[in-house]
Amino acid sequence: MGKTKRASVPEGAPELATPDHPGAAALLAAGLHLHTAEGLWRVRGNTLPNRALLREAGGMWNRLDECWEFAGEDPTELLVTALAAQPAGLGHNSSDGDAAARPHWHGHRGRVRDRALAQGLDGFADYELLELLLFYAVPRVDTKPLAKRPIERFGTPGDVFAAEPAQLREFEIDRRTLVLFRAVREAGRRLAARAVKDMPVLTRFQQLVDYAHTALAHEKTEQFRILFLDRKNVLIADEVQQRGTIDHTPVYPRAVMKRALTLGAAALILMHNHPSGDPKPSPEDIEMTREIVRAAEALGIQVHDHLVIGRKGHASFRSLGLL
Repeated sequence: MGKTKRASVPEGAPELATPDHPGAAALLAAGLHLHTAEGLWRVRGNTLPNRALLREAGGMWNRLDECWEFAGEDPTELLVTALAAQPAGLGHNSSDGDAAARPHWHGHRGRVRDRALAQGLDGFADYELLELLLFYAVPRVDTKPLAKRPIERFGTPGDVFAAEPAQLREFEIDRRTLVLFRAVREAGRRLAARAVKDMPVLTRFQQLVDYAHTALAHEKTEQFRILFLDRKNVLIADEVQQRGTIDHTPVYPRAVMKRALTLGAAALILMHNHPSGDPKPSPEDIEMTREIVRAAEALGIQVHDHLVIGRKGHASFRSLGLL
């Protein structure tokens, strides 16, 4: 087995391994790039069409880091030998392979897409909706089991999208999929926000509640948001005022009033979530709201409502007679 020379790389980055023996060029010719990191040999690049070769050579697919890993000695010579023995026509994407060797889910993605286009998504179960999204983040694997497990754990697609990266690692969710989840969640929030923009908010109360649920219901810690309104109750700004812990958010009436004056707001709607799921206002919520109302009245600013959002419901201070 040939020795390796390691090129200079930025601190903390995986080191590119460049074997001495002439066969190293075969790896590059196949589009495979070998690195060392954390005591492992990692292969990236054109791995998809070479996955069978990499697996047979002892590699393990790391879905989180999107690479093949080899423990022990430098696998270069083994991989070069396997590439040389590979039949012509393999190792690239032009071959469809023997139909008999196709996986059981072959063609499933096309059928799901056709169903979505023909029938819409209303009839999709939660795991099917998540599976459909995973098509665009996870290539050429059966994503149904990958979708079902997080749904079973977290409950809904919204809860999956809001889960912390550390929670999703056990489901082999990679970085590309995490970005997709964040984008879908933010797209949903912005879509819901359109319903409370550019029109008097108080005439669209259900849309306001729907937006509050989209923005807050799946947060894992308490978040205090404020809608700042003008004299016609049209939204000026929607801002997160404070972030807290799982059961507490510090809110400072002076800071709320200062921001309201800066924006020229004539009215406010307060919103915060209860990660426990129960939207019932706590005594601390009630007292904090009263302090804000007193401060607002002194400045001629009206507090229209305070919405408390849980995963399956909401509470309105005005409807409860607390304002």
